[in-house]
Amino acid sequence: MDKNELVSLFHKELRYEAQTPGYIREETEHVVRHISEFGESGFIIASNVNNDNVKAVIKNELNYFNNLKQDFEWKVYSYDKPDHLKELLEQEGFTGGEPEALMVMKLAGTHTLLMDSQLLDVKEITDEQGIQHIVDLEDAIWNESHEELGKRLWRDKQSSPDTLYLYGIYEEEQLVSAAWMYLEANSSFASLWGGSTLPLFRGKGYYTKLLAARAQKAYEKGHPFLTVDASPMSKPILEKCGFDCLAYSYGYQSPDTK
Repeated sequence: MDKNELVSLFHKELRYEAQTPGYIREETEHVVRHISEFGESGFIIASNVNNDNVKAVIKNELNYFNNLKQDFEWKVYSYDKPDHLKELLEQEGFTGGEPEALMVMKLAGTHTLLMDSQLLDVKEITDEQGIQHIVDLEDAIWNESHEELGKRLWRDKQSSPDTLYLYGIYEEEQLVSAAWMYLEANSSFASLWGGSTLPLFRGKGYYTKLLAARAQKAYEKGHPFLTVDASPMSKPILEKCGFDCLAYSYGYQSPDTK
């Protein structure tokens, strides 16, 4: 499967057809939006707009979410049209974050991640206390609150235990590295999240160990494709493991609607 075929598969399964726990999927002629059932931020995962209608569609979505009193993110990928979609969103008050690399890899039975058996120190996290450890870890690394993330992870783990898998590495009973994975519904993809390690514990291969644990679980469950939106720090590690960069993604946050 070449790059263009991978992009098409990703776009179909994880953008236009994606289902997200805790969100109501709504498809219109121009966008696929996801509305939070729990008062969290919603998002637009895909759009089908052109130069003639894009400004009107953006204004319509702002009004739609404003009526719901729900902030939202408009996810833009570098292959989206029109080419100046990001600039048009900024003109309407959206704020963009740093670009992330869309990395995808197909697993095969002899892949090094699947053959890694040195994972005894990787623990699967299944309870609320463990998820709180993840929240504490993320708070410490990014110096901001991840309370909403913790609530969402625990809610998803309770409602769909066979869809969300969380892993961590502890040193002296302290969680020092963590990551999680969603097995996407009706999809051949598993999406990877997290991969955070406390600064004092970096350089020990923990990121790769957590990657291997998730790859083995995804392959076991019949999801041969891994995907992750990677930071500049993670991208080189993922490339060494066999991931290809297909595009870049940008999260554009709506003006405050609340």
